[in-house]
Amino acid sequence: MVDPRTARRWAFQSLFLGLVVLILFFRLLPLSMVPDAWPLPAAMVAILPDWLFPNDWPGPDLLLCLTVVWVLRRPDFMPVLAVAAVFLLDDFLTMRPPGLWALIVLVGTEFLRKRETATRDLPFAWEWLMASAVMAGMVLAYRFAQALFMIPQVSFGPVLLQLLATVAVYPVLAIALQLAFGLRRAAPGEIDAFGQRL
Repeated sequence: MVDPRTARRWAFQSLFLGLVVLILFFRLLPLSMVPDAWPLPAAMVAILPDWLFPNDWPGPDLLLCLTVVWVLRRPDFMPVLAVAAVFLLDDFLTMRPPGLWALIVLVGTEFLRKRETATRDLPFAWEWLMASAVMAGMVLAYRFAQALFMIPQVSFGPVLLQLLATVAVYPVLAIALQLAFGLRRAAPGEIDAFGQRL
């Protein structure tokens, strides 16, 4: 018989992988084929930079945001190999250089994992700020690596918009996961039903 602590860990790991599959499935769907008209005078639209056209704005990187929330909330429910495998699969599906983004995300999430115990008693605003800073660092490291190896990359405008959207959706996702699935930060000194320190 499986003990409840192991069953709970497996349940949360399966939930994470299920949400990842759902995100990847919707990311691959061609949901918007024809852009809508921008409700501004044509003269104004003509002077806007291409990346500022609202129909081309990238949405948040939900996969990155979900992983960061999960690692900051319950790192014991997030194996390192799962993070590496998920983002390597994402690299293949999105035709990025295989392994580069996965490695950067792995380094960033391990940085957060090591600081999870020290940040348990901090207010949510500090958690959000730390997650935002690490996600921004990941994006900048990825762009630097692309520039270093002369890999073609998109302009910085859409990347910045996606980062801002990802940072903005972080609290919504954290609250939704807590309300829907009970994924919350462990309190300082909290122990489980078996007396094990979380």
